Amino acid sequence: MPLSSTDEIVDPAYQETTGVGAFNVVQIEHAEAIVAGAEEAGLPVILQISENTARYHGSLAPIAMASLALAGSAGVRVAVHLDHAESTDLVREAVDLGFTSVMFDASRLPYEENLAATYEITDYCHRADVWVEAELGEVGGKDGAHAPGVRTDPDEALAFVTATGVDALAVAVGSSHAMLTRDAVLDFDLIARLRTAVGVPLVLHGSSGVGDADLAKAVAAGMTKVNVSTHLNQTFTRTVREYLTAHPETADPRKYLGPARAAVADEVARLLRVLAGR
Repeated sequence: MPLSSTDEIVDPAYQETTGVGAFNVVQIEHAEAIVAGAEEAGLPVILQISENTARYHGSLAPIAMASLALAGSAGVRVAVHLDHAESTDLVREAVDLGFTSVMFDASRLPYEENLAATYEITDYCHRADVWVEAELGEVGGKDGAHAPGVRTDPDEALAFVTATGVDALAVAVGSSHAMLTRDAVLDFDLIARLRTAVGVPLVLHGSSGVGDADLAKAVAAGMTKVNVSTHLNQTFTRTVREYLTAHPETADPRKYLGPARAAVADEVARLLRVLAGR
């Protein structure tokens, strides 16, 4: 079916208090696996490309065009989203390429500067009919994001959303980026208070560090868009390592990338069902 807009996927989930999976694309095999997993589950999905990934490929366009093509030929609703963009030029490029949403991350700036920069980007994107996610609070490294002082304040979150007009807000509630273990301790009461306060979908970053049961609890408490990257990379890399250990003579990368792609597809399908409460 045609490329879906992100709000077509996120808004129904927000209204129904269910979760939507947003999975990061590093290379084309990731995008293929994510779409295949969504089709297996019969559920919508969001493909995400981060600023770091664009930098890895040398530019945004090649991996973006592949992801957009896969999204546009999928059998389920698929949106393509720019993740953790700090560069305004990259946001503008993503809009020009046809991305249906962007996550503009000015969370490292002082509050007033974050607000001003986010307002400017949101105004630009909305004029192009592009959905905008922003971040308030620090979803940083494992230690920092578990410190009480970096959690998102509901009153400040409401003021930020009202002033910027963003469509969704990534909040700091106890998860951390790049966790290799699934033992993050989420503040479910804070999630519920944030959902009540802000009136737009909440986004959980660092979800690779959250176990299945707590992912389901986070969605029930008020999270809508759930970002997963490191967990899928672990699945991908583990499968490649196992194949090459068993077949050390292998030279053709398709021999080990294919099984890794299939393993990620299975995990995407499983996680989508967890988030959808199925």
